[in-house]
Amino acid sequence: MNYEVTGKLILKEDIQQVTASFQKRDFVIEVENERNPQWNDFIKVQLTQDRCDLLQNVAEGELIKVHFNLRGRKWEKDGKVSYFTNLEGWRIEKVTPEAAVPAMPEYKPEDIPPIEESNDDLPF
Repeated sequence: MNYEVTGKLILKEDIQQVTASFQKRDFVIEVENERNPQWNDFIKVQLTQDRCDLLQNVAEGELIKVHFNLRGRKWEKDGKVSYFTNLEGWRIEKVTPEAAVPAMPEYKPEDIPPIEESNDDLPF
């Protein structure tokens, strides 16, 4: 399952070497709630293996778009079954704020050319 989310990078953890052949890196982005900033979401995403370097050129505070897969795991220990959900990042893009829409120019009455009277009989 492929998803994407855009938010501000607020936490970038160091790369963790879990085993000799497996490494991971967790990070958190803050996704703004447009209706109420008190209810912003804090999304934790995990990068693995060579994808750990995707955050190399991203600084905390930057706005990013994260492409991720939704992964679920089942784990059993001592007869107890647990389930885990993980967001596995595979692509990160920096997002630049959209350029502001240029404001309409303001006109003063003296900028408007005078209407010339004509002698034609057209109604417009």
